[in-house]
Amino acid sequence: MSVATSAAIVVVGAGHAGGRAVETLRAAGHEGPLTLIGSELHPPYERPPLSKEWLQPDSGAVLAPAFLHPVDWYAGRRIELVVGRTVCAIERDRHQLVLDDGAMVRYDRLLLTTGARARRLAIPGADNPHTFYLRDVDDAKAIQTRLRAGQCLVVIGAGLIGLEIAAAAIRRGMSVTVLEYAERPLARIEPPEIGQFFATLHRDQGVELRTGIAVEALEAGPKGVSVVASTGDHYAADTVVVGIGSTPNTDLAEHAGLEVDDGILVDAWGRTSDPSIYAAGDATRHFNPLLGMPVRLETWHNAESQPVAVARAMLGDERRYAEVPWFWTDQFGFNVQMAGMPAQGDLAVTRGEPFTAGFIRFWLRHGMPVGAVALNNGRDMRVARQLIAARCTVDVGALADPLRDVRTLLPRRQ
Repeated sequence: MSVATSAAIVVVGAGHAGGRAVETLRAAGHEGPLTLIGSELHPPYERPPLSKEWLQPDSGAVLAPAFLHPVDWYAGRRIELVVGRTVCAIERDRHQLVLDDGAMVRYDRLLLTTGARARRLAIPGADNPHTFYLRDVDDAKAIQTRLRAGQCLVVIGAGLIGLEIAAAAIRRGMSVTVLEYAERPLARIEPPEIGQFFATLHRDQGVELRTGIAVEALEAGPKGVSVVASTGDHYAADTVVVGIGSTPNTDLAEHAGLEVDDGILVDAWGRTSDPSIYAAGDATRHFNPLLGMPVRLETWHNAESQPVAVARAMLGDERRYAEVPWFWTDQFGFNVQMAGMPAQGDLAVTRGEPFTAGFIRFWLRHGMPVGAVALNNGRDMRVARQLIAARCTVDVGALADPLRDVRTLLPRRQ
């Protein structure tokens, strides 16, 4: 490894990505000072349970974050864990950080895992006290207390977070309306037919899903809040939850003069425009060699894997971070997984009865799988991710044959 054992490494952002980074740095042999700084009061934890398990009617009253490790694990590995503190500035010329309490922290190498924040409404009445966002543990606890049978919920945004909250609320016996600006759910991340599947699924379960609707204002109403739509309709709600995407936390990097463009710009090794500073996780727009393009990913998989690769790169490992994007959602008994970039495909190939359990659809470009979506079919999705990563052409007829084991299409190891 090229970094001296005495080098001081500081990781800013004590979320999932930051936790995996410090874990990897120690496991990969870094022996120098190692500090992890986060603004939340909790040690690193995983976020998917906040919108999945926590909001279900059988989640129970006691909610414990999915911590990566207990607090004493960090001390046992000589990792200084600093929680409840915010880094206000990076003084690159002095190789030091300025914290909100005035403290200075020196670094030899710095890793930014600053994550993202929920995008906020910018409309009149957006500060209505009955309006909530979901990003952290406190948000999830607050929303859970508002999901009560017989009450009315309006969800603004039909992305993954919005749909998962709507599904949980229906299961809790609520009346649920989802308002989406686009013409279909998940328009930013899923092919049209998948968005239509979710639209039908939610409507069949009793969700009032309205698409092509802009929200213009939130007003006080008889139930607590009235959502004013561009159509002139008013939707009365006891609670409003907003899920309109996220914004990468790039302010710290931008003020320090690092290159930023809808994310901290990094290469396949996580290197920023400053050779002493790296970045990983939701806050980054990184170059993906498998896709041949820069991407910004807000997924569990990226928070789990990218910081591992970048941490090793900080210690001299020359392997690039090159993994297939992948995420999942669980709604109304369906586990839906998506991998790769279906939008890059020029041919869709389906295995199984469309939109039933066990179905999987591949998207190919010039005969190579570039994306896939599966319903209740994790086995084939694991193979699909391997096929996309292999960047090899496949026999379209064999791929479409549900009797053919999809694993036989994987290239043989040389």
